[in-house]
Amino acid sequence: MLSFLKNYLDRHQHPASQVLHLIGVPLTFIVSTVWLCQGYGWWALGAFVGGYVLQFIGHAIEGNDAGEVVLIKKALGLPYVDIVPRSKR
Repeated sequence: MLSFLKNYLDRHQHPASQVLHLIGVPLTFIVSTVWLCQGYGWWALGAFVGGYVLQFIGHAIEGNDAGEVVLIKKALGLPYVDIVPRSKR
């Protein structure tokens, strides 16, 4: 668990990326699931897609590939950007 947390923090260092993930992750997984269970299928789909879009924007700002993209690129033997080092202020 500590390894996952360290990797997550290393991959999400930019403040804008952190905010986008803070909104996007719950939107993708929690809100979409709740709305789907309540019968709001289209809203659930919108929350799922919208949450992922926010996370992908965060990774674009961060300068690294999203986790799913890393997995696909690894499987295909393509180069990927996992962590972009940032200087401490």
